[in-house]
Amino acid sequence: MDRDGTEDTGWDVDPEDEQGAAVLAALGRQLRAWREEAGIGAAAFGHAIGYGEDLVRKVEAGKRIPRPEYLDKADETLRAGGKIAAMKADVEQVRYPKKVRDLANMESRAVEIGAYRIHGVHGLLQTEDYARALFEMRQPAYGEDEVERYVAARMARRAFFDRQPAPSLSIVQEEATLRRRIGGTMVWRQQLERALGVAGLRHVAFQVMPINCEVHAGMDGGIEVLKFENGTAVGRSEGAFGGRPVSDPRQLRVLELRYGMVRAQALTPLESRAFIEELLGEG
Repeated sequence: MDRDGTEDTGWDVDPEDEQGAAVLAALGRQLRAWREEAGIGAAAFGHAIGYGEDLVRKVEAGKRIPRPEYLDKADETLRAGGKIAAMKADVEQVRYPKKVRDLANMESRAVEIGAYRIHGVHGLLQTEDYARALFEMRQPAYGEDEVERYVAARMARRAFFDRQPAPSLSIVQEEATLRRRIGGTMVWRQQLERALGVAGLRHVAFQVMPINCEVHAGMDGGIEVLKFENGTAVGRSEGAFGGRPVSDPRQLRVLELRYGMVRAQALTPLESRAFIEELLGEG
């Protein structure tokens, strides 16, 4: 369901996402074949599952990404015995924007993540309302569907915390990112509480870079390094190598050196949790 309680209709397909477009085109053809074999028109089918004819035709044309509930209702109405519902796994793989899927895929494979953030709170720590507020303030402005698609994708990344064994996560946040009341005081407080909860996990090291640290190794921009089980790694920094992702060991050493110095110059994890608690007390 949407936030206003109306039926969720899905998202438009990104024409630049070739993989997603191919999957959804194949899905649409199968759905249309099932419907036509059952002898049901698009309008009648839409009425039966609680959606409009226009949406049915868009899904069947591969132009609209159906929600899981759409496929469940289609399976029941067409008496497909679970064959249509089983397509949810394929749709899940292309449900979110490609760049978000690529990031989530890397996070799902990483055994260690280190990140220094200078603007917003790190995506893995964000609450739904905080993420929505960030996407709603983007310029040029996102459409409502686009905002909800990105919010859903960001929340899906929380699966990172369900992995066993738990990967190591180290995050350093600039103090200003924690003081800025994105979305208003209530959303801000909930975000701080979420960060505090994650900071208490055994496999997480959360630190704050205080504003009174006049100069530090992260002044050129944010840093993120992901390490994988096979010994490879990928990293990116706004202030190094043109902001491009890098995997060359020599370039990674530069990012790791900077991130190591940032951690050394930040508050300790214990001091950082106390800092968040103090902010909550002030608010």
